[in-house]
Amino acid sequence: MSTSPTEPLAAPNDILATPVEERPAWHIPGGLGLLGVIVLLIIGVLLVVVGAGSQGGGQVAGITFGIIIFFIGLLAFSTIKINAPGQTRVLQFFGTYIGTIRKPGLWLTRPFSGGTLVSVKVRNFETNELKVNDADGNPVNIAAIIVWQVEDTAKAVYAVEDFEQFVAVQSESALRHIASTHPYDSTNPDVESLRGSTEQIAQELADEVGTRIALAGLRVVEARISSLAYAPEIAQAMLQRQQAAAIIAAREKIVEGAVTMVQGALTRLEQDHIVELDDERKATMVANLLVVLCGDQRATPVINTGSLYGN
Repeated sequence: MSTSPTEPLAAPNDILATPVEERPAWHIPGGLGLLGVIVLLIIGVLLVVVGAGSQGGGQVAGITFGIIIFFIGLLAFSTIKINAPGQTRVLQFFGTYIGTIRKPGLWLTRPFSGGTLVSVKVRNFETNELKVNDADGNPVNIAAIIVWQVEDTAKAVYAVEDFEQFVAVQSESALRHIASTHPYDSTNPDVESLRGSTEQIAQELADEVGTRIALAGLRVVEARISSLAYAPEIAQAMLQRQQAAAIIAAREKIVEGAVTMVQGALTRLEQDHIVELDDERKATMVANLLVVLCGDQRATPVINTGSLYGN
C-alpha cells in the first residue's frame, strides 16, 4: 500500500496509544439478582410440568411460557459475575468495552456481556541475568527485580497483546540501557556507578521501566538490582585492578598522615625550643621519620654517636 507524500506518517506514540481507558461498568449487587434467577428457573420448570399435564390449548401455552421463562432465567444467570479480592473484571458487549468492575463480590451486570479477569495484585518479576557492557566498555552480568501492578485494566487488556510479556521485555530493555550508561565502579564520588550508587540506579531503573510500561496501564512499585558482577572472562583482571587501586588509595592516606605527623613534630620541637635544627638536619629528620612511618616493615634504629657532618 502506497502512502501519499502529502500524508504525514503517524508518530510512534500515536501508533501505540489506545483510546480505551478504564471506566466503571454498570453493576448492582447480585444477591437479589441470583435469587430472582433461581425463582425464574423454578417457575419455568413448574410451568412446563403443569403444561405437560394439561390438555388442549393450555398444554401448549403452558409448555411455551415455561420454556420462555426458563430461558429468560438462563439469560439472567449469565449477567451474574463474581469477583475475588484482588481481581477485576473487564466487560465487553459484542466487542465493545463497556467498563470494569473492581469491587469484590457478587454482581449483576448487563446481559450478553463477556468478562476478562485481570489481577490487580502486586507482582514480582526478575529479569534474566544479562551480559552488558558498562559505560567503560567492561562486560558485566546484571539482573534486576521489578515490582509492578496493573493500574488501568482497560489498557492492560486492549493496548498490548500480553501485558505480562510486555513487562518482561521492557524491563530487560531498560536494564540494558541503564547498565550501559553507568560504570560498574568509580573512584570519583560525583559519578554514579552501578556498585556504589545502588539507590540512585534503582530509582533511575524504576522511572525508566515505569515510563515504558505506562502505555499498557501498568505502574512500577519498586525496582532493585538483584545481581551484579563482572563477566567471568575479566573478573580476575578487574579484581587485580581494584586491589591496585585500593593499595594506591591506602598509600596516599599513609603518606598524607605521615607528612602531617612530621610537620607537627618539627613545629613542636621549634616551639618548645627542645633542639635547634638547621635545614640539613631537618631534612635528615624528615627523611628518617617518613621512612619509619611509611615503611611496610618495622624500622630498626641505628644510634649515631658521631657528628652528622663528620668532624
